[in-house]
Amino acid sequence: MTRSVVILGGTGEARELAAHLVDRQGVRVVSTLAGRVREPRLPVGEVRVGGFGGPERMADWLRAEGADVVVDATHPFAARISESAAVAAGLAGVPVLLLRRPGWSPGNGDHWRWADSLDEAAELLPGLGERVFLTTGRQGLSAFAGSPLWFLVRCVDAPTPPLPQRMRLLLSRGPYALDGELDLMRTHRIDVLVTKDSGGEHTVAKLHAARLLRKPVVIVRRPAVPDVPTVATVDHALSWLDTALG
Repeated sequence: MTRSVVILGGTGEARELAAHLVDRQGVRVVSTLAGRVREPRLPVGEVRVGGFGGPERMADWLRAEGADVVVDATHPFAARISESAAVAAGLAGVPVLLLRRPGWSPGNGDHWRWADSLDEAAELLPGLGERVFLTTGRQGLSAFAGSPLWFLVRCVDAPTPPLPQRMRLLLSRGPYALDGELDLMRTHRIDVLVTKDSGGEHTVAKLHAARLLRKPVVIVRRPAVPDVPTVATVDHALSWLDTALG
């Protein structure tokens, strides 16, 4: 009997999990992507791109697909889809697992200031410097639109207004290396880094660069997660699936 695993993806962990499962005998893997990135990195196996229109419609889709289990391996800041996935899985009567990589932790020599939102991050900037390296993604940049500071904005796809008044846009996709991040921050005379607590190794080099350059970091805390079983690694997700699929 074939068992269907639905992976809510868009992250490296989601792609890695799909790669582990796609060749398993009797397992069908369907990955879904929100479609917010113009040219996403696609996982192996079946792929669906686009939103669902709410948890009820997601539940309908899960029933129609004959899903046996859902793994939410979305970005740590994709709070809405995680909440919808937890509700939808409950409505569809299928177990759900949250695969969420650990966040970053400050080390010796770091100067971090935590914020609960992008708006709060913008409020913390005055007094920290005049030139900001902003790496919070293309959404939510309106929080910095009224700032008189200069911003180097790095994201994968071009953002839409409102945007910071004084800025340079750098379209780029990680992973990033320490030498490159050091060179970038020196070239643009960056005073302060603003980022989200995304976790992972692909983009952590900017934090190491800020430490070496003795620059402050404003870091946005992660949103709360649904009350569902949660693991931090792909290996743990595979072990959970072994039990869930029987």
